Amino acid sequence: MTRKRFDDLNCSVACALNEVGDWWSLLVIKQAMLGTRRFVDFQNSLGIARNILCDRLSRLVDNGVLARVDVGEHGTRYEYRLTDKGRDLFTVVVALRQWSERWNGNRDDMQLVERSSGEAIAPLAVRSAAGEALGVRDVLFVDEEGRPLESTG
Repeated sequence: MTRKRFDDLNCSVACALNEVGDWWSLLVIKQAMLGTRRFVDFQNSLGIARNILCDRLSRLVDNGVLARVDVGEHGTRYEYRLTDKGRDLFTVVVALRQWSERWNGNRDDMQLVERSSGEAIAPLAVRSAAGEALGVRDVLFVDEEGRPLESTG
């Protein structure tokens, strides 16, 4: 199956999906956030086929989400490390996790806690400039001139 691309859509979400919008890519990113760096460790932890992992790692490197670093152990050996762009996906991964835990239940033994206190992290929320939690009914999607966008469907 050929992966759908969204190059022709003028949409930030579509642009993000072009870079990280398939199942394996987000799981690779989550695994990198856990500290996985070597190809074999990604493969073992995710149970992903070599060819698929090779493709996803290459795509994430090409898109600047991961950096491929020669660590030079025993000849040529590479590690994959999150870039600033990759680390900025932390909020996305946590949001997906919290959404899934709410609607599907916790599917693993992992919890997210603050390193310094050991306390569970708070649920993510979109907030106003004043810090108030906002839902989808509390915001407007507007164009560059500030006019509300309307659904075309």
